[in-house]
Amino acid sequence: MDKLTMVVLIGSIVCMLFSVSLVVWYRLSMRRTIRRLTQMVDCAIEGNFKESKYDESAISALETKLSRYIGQFQTRERNLATEKNRLKSLVSDISHQTKTPLSNILLYSQLLKEQPHLSNDCAEMVDQIALQSEKLQFLIHALVKTSRLEAGIISVSPKKESIADLLVSVCEDVKQQVEAKKIQIQLSCDCLEAVFDRKWTTEAIHNIVDNAIKYTPIGGSISVSAVSYELFCRIDINDTGIGIAEYESNEIFQRFYRSSAVGAYEGVGIGLYLAREMIMAQGGYIKVNSTLHQGSAFSVFLPSTK
Repeated sequence: MDKLTMVVLIGSIVCMLFSVSLVVWYRLSMRRTIRRLTQMVDCAIEGNFKESKYDESAISALETKLSRYIGQFQTRERNLATEKNRLKSLVSDISHQTKTPLSNILLYSQLLKEQPHLSNDCAEMVDQIALQSEKLQFLIHALVKTSRLEAGIISVSPKKESIADLLVSVCEDVKQQVEAKKIQIQLSCDCLEAVFDRKWTTEAIHNIVDNAIKYTPIGGSISVSAVSYELFCRIDINDTGIGIAEYESNEIFQRFYRSSAVGAYEGVGIGLYLAREMIMAQGGYIKVNSTLHQGSAFSVFLPSTK
């Protein structure tokens, strides 16, 4: 082997060793960087992130930016908590301040109606005062409830409950309404259980059933049933009412949304919105299938386990 070949071979070996060393160093450096980034993220998640001594490295610059972001996020959280407390106080004040005047209006309208020798025109106006006061009272209660739900003030406490008891209770509550419209309501439910908050779920299901009664013509029918699956329980409310146009299937769950097709019916467009918010707060959801002029099918899904 001549001298030139030996030099080339030694040079190649040196280059190879240098390349291997460079790859090993790069991988070790990357591992240290990833380990440091992981520690930074873990500390941020646990809430005890502290910026270390600043140097000129890229990691240190990133750490400084992360520290600044966490500080801004914590400030926003504190501001949000303050605003939520203010909203809670405002909602409580509205609820308290309007309760007595409205109750007095309803009381005085009832006393007026009981007065002897009241003309027909006056009696009709008194009835309208009572009716409009009740509507206003309902709207204020709904707005207060909506504000509490959106602000997270209302908390739900889901636990294992009987679906049958829930549906029987709702059907009993609407008994007078279905009898007045001569609507047939059928309840079909086995001894099923799901995880839900009894108070708020009852109100949510009641809102859906109340809508079904409102938009089902005299002599129509409503069926309420439930079926259990491995992970959830589904409650179905089917009616033979006016139905919902396909493009409005998502709109009906918006706050204060009312279709032009239901202008002749009583309502403010908040019942389904509240129902959806109450069910979603418990980890469930609502879906609807409907055919215009043929009826609607609302399905409420509740978790079967916590």
